[in-house]
Amino acid sequence: MAELTIRPEEIRDALAKFVASYAPGAAARDEIGTVTEAGDGIARVEGLPSTMTNELLQFENGTLGLALNLDVREIGIVILGETGGIEEGTTVRRTGEILSVPVGDGFLGRVVDPLGRPIDGKGEIKAEARRALEVQAPSVVERQPVKEPMQTGIKAIDAMTAIGRG
Repeated sequence: MAELTIRPEEIRDALAKFVASYAPGAAARDEIGTVTEAGDGIARVEGLPSTMTNELLQFENGTLGLALNLDVREIGIVILGETGGIEEGTTVRRTGEILSVPVGDGFLGRVVDPLGRPIDGKGEIKAEARRALEVQAPSVVERQPVKEPMQTGIKAIDAMTAIGRG
C-alpha cells in the first residue's frame, strides 16, 4: 500500500501563494441581504453570511446599523438612526468596517450621536483619530494600582464591595 507523504515545503509554498493572492474585503463587501423583520430599533436580515460582529451595515436609505446577533440563517442588527423606511424587503449592504468612533479634544463639551457625529448644531468636529469601540481592556499588571477608595454612600455596598476611584 502506498504511503502518503506531504513535504513541509509544499505546505509552505501553498500557504505563501494563498496569502499573496489575498485581497481583503474586495469581494466580501459586495454581499447584499434582505430585511426579514424590523421593529423597535432592531432589524433581522438574511443573506449576509460573511458579516463580522460589530460590523457597520448600510440600509438602502443610507441609515447605518450594527451587526450584533450573528445566527446561522440571519443577523440581528441594531439600527443606528431613523427607522422609517426600514421594513421587510429592504436591502442591506456590508460596509466592511468595524464600529469605531472619532476621538480627540474637539469632542469635549459637544453632543454627538452614537457614531460620533455632532447633533448640537455647533458645526463639524475635527477628530484626531478613530478608535475601535470594542477593545480588550488592559491586563491587571498594566493598570495603575487603586490608591484611593470610592464611597457610594450606601453602607451595605461600601461594607461588602471595595470600589476604587479612577
